[in-house]
Amino acid sequence: MVDRNGIFAGDDPFVLAREWLHLARGSEINDPDAVALATVDTDGMPNVRIVLLRQIEDAGFVFFTNYDSAKGREIASSGKAAFVMHWKSLRRQIRVRGTVTREDGPQADAYYAGRALDSRLGAWASAQSNPLASRTVLMDKLERMRETFGDAPDRPPFWGGFRIVPEAIEFWADGPNRLHDRFRWTRHAGEAVAWDITRLSP
Repeated sequence: MVDRNGIFAGDDPFVLAREWLHLARGSEINDPDAVALATVDTDGMPNVRIVLLRQIEDAGFVFFTNYDSAKGREIASSGKAAFVMHWKSLRRQIRVRGTVTREDGPQADAYYAGRALDSRLGAWASAQSNPLASRTVLMDKLERMRETFGDAPDRPPFWGGFRIVPEAIEFWADGPNRLHDRFRWTRHAGEAVAWDITRLSP
């Protein structure tokens, strides 16, 4: 059994991730739930970008986006993704990699409905990741969406959530002299079995 205590203690990595995120919300200046999300295209070329992680569930991590965006298409093709959350104020990070499924039911509807009105309309207006002639074109389309939907737009059928069900989660904390503490939790995605926990060299 791996000896873990202090900030690494606990038997559930999702509970631990929520605890770390809760601490970060009190110390990070901006977007403590920002993650660098990595995907690969059909040629195996990697892509990475910042998205906001909106929910840490009991078995997965959820973010929301346009399904027709580059990341949406790449996830649909591979069914896999990875991300890292890094908090400079805490000197900690969490790395996750696993399989991905869509969340396009009531949970996505509820999250969409809770967004600011212009963000909801913007989801309709933006053909995310596609070429755009100018910002003026985008803002004109936003106003057309406002005229079309008013203040109660439905969630676009091309917009919703993705849930990453991890096969590996790594918790990392800065140590003196670059001798960091790292613990990797692994299991096959979706398995209801105990996690295998390994301490890693810095």
